[in-house]
Amino acid sequence: MSGQGVTKRLRQELMGIMMAKDASMKAFPEGDNLFQWKATIVGAEGTCYADLKYKLTIKFPTDYPYTAPTVTFDTPCFHPNVDTHGNICLDILKEKWSPSYDVRTVLLSIQSLLADPNVDSPLNCHAAELWSNPALYKEKLSRHYEENVRSRGVC
Repeated sequence: MSGQGVTKRLRQELMGIMMAKDASMKAFPEGDNLFQWKATIVGAEGTCYADLKYKLTIKFPTDYPYTAPTVTFDTPCFHPNVDTHGNICLDILKEKWSPSYDVRTVLLSIQSLLADPNVDSPLNCHAAELWSNPALYKEKLSRHYEENVRSRGVC
């Protein structure tokens, strides 16, 4: 896909997200840079992440959509598949990427990952160990969010 083709695709995806009016996710280019976006997702109802808001950065390669974007959490996230630098272990951002995926698909997949982590392939071993004890996990998650987000105004 040419540079113009990538630009056209990203503009179409932006319009799709804006038209969807999904309150649980937002994504917009950072300034005038169509190849770097800021996104916000909210944890799904009925999960320990319900109502928690997370900011992410999405960086698109010049050969997008043939290569997956790089997505990282800006908001500190306590999760088995997210490391302390915000890197995410998610197969569709790596070997399972398909050009048919779009930003909305990626954000929905990350929301789904929050509720259903792959504890067999953790980036955060402590979170993976706690996952089997829901009460203890929720307590640690709440404390982590409070200390790193609400008290510092990160989100």
